[in-house]
Amino acid sequence: MTGSVAGAPDRRPGGRAAVVLAALLLLGSGGAAAVGVLGQDPGTALAAATVGAPPSTAVPVLVDLPTAAPVELPVSVEIPAIDVESPVLPLGAGDGAATGSGSCPDHEAAAWSTGSPRPGERGPAVFEGHVDSAAHLPAVFHDLGELTVGDQVEVTRADGTLARFTVYETRVVPGGRFPTLALYGDTEEPELRLITCGGPSDSSPADDVVVFAR
Repeated sequence: MTGSVAGAPDRRPGGRAAVVLAALLLLGSGGAAAVGVLGQDPGTALAAATVGAPPSTAVPVLVDLPTAAPVELPVSVEIPAIDVESPVLPLGAGDGAATGSGSCPDHEAAAWSTGSPRPGERGPAVFEGHVDSAAHLPAVFHDLGELTVGDQVEVTRADGTLARFTVYETRVVPGGRFPTLALYGDTEEPELRLITCGGPSDSSPADDVVVFAR
């Protein structure tokens, strides 16, 4: 039996198979057009796609798309529900930030882990702060464990922009069981983690209070 199956494309040279070529052309107005040419070989299709285009712009050109501006560094954090208004200091990985054992530079200031995303970038930005001072006086994150679902955390960045997060969980982690993956694991959207000790900072091993916000 000869011929072709009904509805199937004819793949013989010169048959009904459609060759589609999308040619990106820069137009004189600065715009771009994608042209689909059916039923032609690639050479003919390209020639047809460039008909009417100025000779100097007839060759397909790759164009670099603009990239998103980088997120600026955090400079302060405000948590209205527990009356926190604090500058933000950098805390490097060598200071123990990745394990929750970091010693924040200032008892009255929060510290951002420089190994985590900047607030507003995809992933969890991690902040730490002391629960008390060496004299057992309340420190910056003394009341962190009182945060509840729906409370707001606002981070101001160096360019004056604001990243606002909403708390969705507050968790107390037993001493020695720091949830590194839960804190530093990648997330689809920008998130925030706030960490402090769950009791006196000189207790060993101290519990950790971790607040999750997005």
